[in-house]
Amino acid sequence: MSDAPVAEDVRAAAARIKGLAHRTPVLRSRTLDDRVGATLFFKAETFQRTGAFKFRGAANAIARLTPEQRRLGVVAFSSGNHAQAIALAARCADVPAVIVMPKDAPAIKLEATRGYGAEIVLYDRYAEDRQAIGARLADERGLTLIPPFDHPDIIAGQGTAALELLEETGPLDLLLAPLGGGGLLAGTALAASLLSPDCRVIGVEPEAGDDGKRSFAAGRIISIPVPATIADGAQTTALGQLTFRIIRERVTAIETATDEQLRSTMRTLATRMKLVVEPTGCLAAAAVLEGVVPVAGKRVGIILSGGNVDFGSL
Repeated sequence: MSDAPVAEDVRAAAARIKGLAHRTPVLRSRTLDDRVGATLFFKAETFQRTGAFKFRGAANAIARLTPEQRRLGVVAFSSGNHAQAIALAARCADVPAVIVMPKDAPAIKLEATRGYGAEIVLYDRYAEDRQAIGARLADERGLTLIPPFDHPDIIAGQGTAALELLEETGPLDLLLAPLGGGGLLAGTALAASLLSPDCRVIGVEPEAGDDGKRSFAAGRIISIPVPATIADGAQTTALGQLTFRIIRERVTAIETATDEQLRSTMRTLATRMKLVVEPTGCLAAAAVLEGVVPVAGKRVGIILSGGNVDFGSL
């Protein structure tokens, strides 16, 4: 296992992907501030390339490849956003990419990944092991495997979203990020340690997929079956070794949101802020807007992690 990234790796990643990844806007809503009695800052990664924060980590990881690794290509496995991110980052660097995706991934994500020129290998997420498939392809073809979250360059890249947020807002009292495998949350915590060390960092995952909350409480990684939730980007079964190490050290708490809370938050963000945010992308916002996390009187950062909504599934 590689060494876990440190806070300065996030700063280095920001310099590495500057001009490639978008510096996304930080948005405000007086209506939502009044609703919860706090000052809210929404980092809208919905406007990131490929429609989600994942492009940050992908661009950083691709930029770190050796010339030989670039020539042979990369392989990744993902339910969608990491797939699109690797496909586009690889295309930008003229690197061949193979993406292992579940058969039931949102159509919008499958189509976009194909559109970026990647070769797609489909699998059954309930019966097959995507990591094993990715490892086999890497071995057979000499590809470099870039996992969706448990990789130092991915974690550092994902942390650049929070770094930008904090550069714009200054110190915050609370900073919330969605939690699936932990790459975004771990990177967010590293960024906070640089620019807002007294900030409480909170991860939010689906109620049906609460492996992170259980692991955080137990002090060890706990695996669960694939959760049934509309938050398809957080249908992970366990945190990564690297992400869990950082989360244990630097995150204050992990909370959960129900699917109904996610639907409600999607509607709120669409009607009040005119933002299209996917269910996984709403996790942190749902914890605030639905009262899961008390925020009255606080300055609160919220990462809206993506906007690739499969409207046919809602």
